[in-house]
Amino acid sequence: MSDQNSKNINQLIIEQMQIIVEKGFANAAKGFSEMVGLELTVDNPEVKTVPLNDIPMLLGGPENDAVGIYLKIEGDMTGQIMLILPYARALSICDMLMEEPDGTTQELGSMERSALAEVGNLTGTFFLNAMADTTGLSLRPTPPAVMVDMIGAILSVVIATMDEVNDNVLMFQATYKLKNRKIDANFWIVPDAQSLERIIKEN
Repeated sequence: MSDQNSKNINQLIIEQMQIIVEKGFANAAKGFSEMVGLELTVDNPEVKTVPLNDIPMLLGGPENDAVGIYLKIEGDMTGQIMLILPYARALSICDMLMEEPDGTTQELGSMERSALAEVGNLTGTFFLNAMADTTGLSLRPTPPAVMVDMIGAILSVVIATMDEVNDNVLMFQATYKLKNRKIDANFWIVPDAQSLERIIKEN
């Protein structure tokens, strides 16, 4: 694929994905609201393409501790989903889900990891449902895996499991709000090249 064609596809993907992002984040917020029993809202959902090699620096550097919630996409489209959170942000999400004051959670035990896995599962499922509704493709996520390590090490594991390494990934961003608390969410999707082209053809 030429560089110009790649750029054109990236722009088309962004335009299609913006619709999916808005619907997906709204659905995920609804799911989280049901999960915690409080109304969770989402602001400023957006999508853009980001070089894979830039992700560690966007998250503070490859040696920073992080939590990776990882799922694979199966069905008519294949690829990977990553929710990579700086460690402190993952602790804050646990506090939010468990309705504890910010700063209460100091480490990730089995209960906290289970809560984060459910966050990844809900987010991945709602996004794939939104994508399926828009494209007509049949999509499903695998069960989530939670990894706690340095950002560089988490990405290395993800890249090692990829059939084909793409230069760019799709980054979905939004801000979740629960009462007066805000948490920014970065959600990365790494579809294979054939899946990207199929999304374009389906729309």
